[in-house]
Amino acid sequence: MKYEKTLKYDTDLINQKIMGPNPLKLEEELMKDNRIKTGSIVMDLGSGQGITSIFLAKEYGFKVYATDLWSDAEENKKFFTEMGLTDEQVIPVKADATDLKYEKEFFDAVVSTDSYNYFGRDENYLDEKLLPFIKKGGYIYIVVPGMKKDCHNNIPKELLLSWTPEQLDYIQTKEYWKNIISKSKKSEIVSIYEMESNEECWNDWIKCDNEYSINDRKAIEAGACKYLNFIAIVLKKK
Repeated sequence: MKYEKTLKYDTDLINQKIMGPNPLKLEEELMKDNRIKTGSIVMDLGSGQGITSIFLAKEYGFKVYATDLWSDAEENKKFFTEMGLTDEQVIPVKADATDLKYEKEFFDAVVSTDSYNYFGRDENYLDEKLLPFIKKGGYIYIVVPGMKKDCHNNIPKELLLSWTPEQLDYIQTKEYWKNIISKSKKSEIVSIYEMESNEECWNDWIKCDNEYSINDRKAIEAGACKYLNFIAIVLKKK
């Protein structure tokens, strides 16, 4: 895939702000032919240091609530201003994904890039914790890191170079996610599929110079991508 939108952004800037495999490339593929209208109010759930929120505001024209528990909202606000965005375009919010405080049915859509696997594995999460904040007919676009085949009972040595079995519990198969999502009574599955993005996004990440990317280098350079993928999930609220 040609990542024409991502290529507009400075590589050094991306590397400073990302917290995992290149989220702009993942998001660009996830949002290809998306059904969310320009001007929609969108929650960027698990927005990290805010680069995906900037991407959603600039490239798709959404009003974005950059929602994250672990990043500094004031720092994110400063970053948004430096990138030429106003408070009307991106609003940073420090919030727990399992305890959101927004008004009910406030959002037209939610986009979650490389974070949903940390809180969405609870089969009750969608109906009880997230969907109440989305308007009827609204969409949820999710991308999570995944496994091509379930190997948790016999974990390849390449994966164990960087991650513990407990950490790998957050990385599951497409079938696993379909089973979890299917338990929702308030949403319908539009699509679940294995994405094209994989090795390129991982390789972008391990070029970064921080303790997490350096740790992940060991597995990726040993060939871990042959076991890994990224999974896109698109849902619609009933």
